[in-house]
Amino acid sequence: MKRTKDPTTADPSLGRDDHSLERVPGDARYSWWSVATQRFGQLSALAQFLLGATLGMGMTFWQAVLAITLGSVLLEIVTIFVGVAGVREGLSTSVLARWTGFGRKGSALIGLTIAISLIGWFGVQNAVFAEGLHTLVGGLSVPMWSLIGGAGVTAIVVFGFRGMAWTAYVTVPAFLVLAAWAVWHELSRHSLGELLTSEPAGPRLSLAAGATLVAGGFIVGAVMTPDMTRYNRTTADVIKQTVIGVTLGEYVVGLCGVLLAHAVRTSDIVAIITTTSGLLGTIVLIASIVKINDWNLYSSTLGLVNVVDVLTGWKVGRGQITIFVGVAGSVLSATGILGHFIGFLTFLGILIPPVAGIMIAEYFVVRAWRPDLERSRALGGLPAETPEWVPASLVAWLAGSLVGHFVQVGIPAINALVVAFAGYAVLGRLGLVRRNTVEVAVPGGELIKPGTEG
Repeated sequence: MKRTKDPTTADPSLGRDDHSLERVPGDARYSWWSVATQRFGQLSALAQFLLGATLGMGMTFWQAVLAITLGSVLLEIVTIFVGVAGVREGLSTSVLARWTGFGRKGSALIGLTIAISLIGWFGVQNAVFAEGLHTLVGGLSVPMWSLIGGAGVTAIVVFGFRGMAWTAYVTVPAFLVLAAWAVWHELSRHSLGELLTSEPAGPRLSLAAGATLVAGGFIVGAVMTPDMTRYNRTTADVIKQTVIGVTLGEYVVGLCGVLLAHAVRTSDIVAIITTTSGLLGTIVLIASIVKINDWNLYSSTLGLVNVVDVLTGWKVGRGQITIFVGVAGSVLSATGILGHFIGFLTFLGILIPPVAGIMIAEYFVVRAWRPDLERSRALGGLPAETPEWVPASLVAWLAGSLVGHFVQVGIPAINALVVAFAGYAVLGRLGLVRRNTVEVAVPGGELIKPGTEG
């Protein structure tokens, strides 16, 4: 794939739909650093501080290090493999799922699942935004601040990847300044040695529970990686941005949250940040929430565009879906979804990993539809045929989810992903993944039927 200039000066109308149902062309790809900044922005935000504080309330520092290590290994493996498929095919997660184990209707189910999950994350982050503003500024109620915050993020996402890139250029450095100041200001009043050896202030978390929180906290982000890496240029770019983003985000920001929780003895991240950083810290905190929330909203809209296309045949605009989802997420934030944070993470940590396991197994091992993707990619289109359902994937997904939920040995998120990956791979090798394809109209260039290339 040839290198092109960074398209930040491209036609702004391009960003409104962002190739939601087609391949991202080579001249619309970005430099790896531009995409990496957004990846790090997803992990250098309030969610990581909150996750670190949750671990710090239930684990010692070194137990938290081990939990973060186990969870991060899972995230990096999943992110790299799914991300490589995304950069090669230039397709969003939901559209790519049509030819990576799930079929058209299965991809709609995946898109809907991810969309609902990310609308929930949007609500979690937006509620924190609202509570912080209500505490700092007052005046308006928490629900009103939620609506204002949701409207602001929605306005950014309507402009697509280009607008989100510029948001990252501002908010990510600002957040790093906040993190450095917050850690220095608070930890300078405590003995680092005592914090490294102190007992947690809350109920104990097991290693499995801690690692599941880490993996579950970003596993949706890992699964939706193609939404981002379809804008990369090479496989090497995907690997570089994943290693840098996940490692720095999980260890640096997450462990800062652990230490702050041990110092302040609370998991209330709003209280920690406002206590250690004051007015300036709270303002920058708001910027960090905007950065993570724009991707929650963006990927949920891509998933819903695919859902509407598959179920109705309507090619709805991503901008219209963005406004709809932004309103829904803002309403959720106003209803107090933040109180279900840990339960929500645990749920995601069990349900979502099997999806990534199946996509990786199909694209790299079974490869039932990989040749179709490669032929159509060479001609700039999409395969003319796609399966409606792939029963083997539903079996593997159910098996992985059940194992993740009921088997308590090991880390449930890892168990779920491995079982789904192995189950689909075995079924594929036994010839039970069948090409029950149908011809469909897919945007993005001339449809390519198998065997008609050249």
